[in-house]
Amino acid sequence: MTKRITYKSSGVDIDKANFFLKSVAKNIGSTLNASVLKRKGSFGALFELPRKGYKNPVLVSSTDGVGTKLLLAKLANKHDTVGIDLVAMNVNDILCVGAKPLFFLDYIACGRLDPKVLKSVMKGIVNGCRISKCSLIGGETAEMPGLYKDDEYDLAGFVVGIVDKQKIIDGAQIKPGDCVIGLPSSGLHSNGFSLARKVYTSAEQKRLAPELLKPTRIYVKEVLPLVERFKIKGIAHLTGGAFYEKLTKILPKGACFQIYKDSWPVGKVFQNIAKKGRIQAAEMYRTFNMGIGLAIVVAPNDLSSVTSFLKKKRVTHYRIGEVVRDSKRKVEFI
Repeated sequence: MTKRITYKSSGVDIDKANFFLKSVAKNIGSTLNASVLKRKGSFGALFELPRKGYKNPVLVSSTDGVGTKLLLAKLANKHDTVGIDLVAMNVNDILCVGAKPLFFLDYIACGRLDPKVLKSVMKGIVNGCRISKCSLIGGETAEMPGLYKDDEYDLAGFVVGIVDKQKIIDGAQIKPGDCVIGLPSSGLHSNGFSLARKVYTSAEQKRLAPELLKPTRIYVKEVLPLVERFKIKGIAHLTGGAFYEKLTKILPKGACFQIYKDSWPVGKVFQNIAKKGRIQAAEMYRTFNMGIGLAIVVAPNDLSSVTSFLKKKRVTHYRIGEVVRDSKRKVEFI
């Protein structure tokens, strides 16, 4: 008699997936607030739009992943921080327009559902949402044998935030003379890992994993109080493209960022990659954040007030540059 084929024998275990979701439900529930509406049997997550404090609310969204940093997590068998990276990559982006994160959704795709690994991933996602004061209201875990190897998984995230229309930060008012403040990164964050992995052998990557896997810093606690109290002209999240593309993204035509290269400490992790890989400075500053995770642009008249506020809140920061007039270049290092 021919053996009957089932979904489970094909590589997808629905019961295991349901058990996994139940096991992390309590942890996920800790991120929910009063705006999350619970409706039994709903095929979509419900979130009531807050109205208090907003005259003309605008929703801001972003979606992103973690990239090849996941390969290092797999190599080191350490999966409890990549979820923080996932939240950070999305939340930091919407902060750049002055938006407050409201809710987050995750998508996990894998070859074979490994509850131990995915619980560690979910732990990081929940921690990231807690840091961001953002509700984790939904997601999807997809088991796809054949598309992924048994021990492979990928992550994607989606965040929605809110900002008043008249308070949107878009860089349009940036002009020569404005000052650039840099908030330090925690390390590589989640960009440049394809290059870092090419520089280091597998054995070196495993040895350096504690440093390389440091989670991306989430800037909600530092940035939202700033945008509430001061006139912030522009904010840039230095991810892929870093100083040459992400920083210059907020510049109006005819303006250029003049960056003081020695105004902040460049971490050893960047120095070591550059030295071992014999990588030129321009390539490093295009690929990596080089120790600055977020750049904030303010008028010179506001610089003292903003930096005094950051000092009072014990937020490490550096004055890393200024805006100059230049129609040919977008960034210049001095």
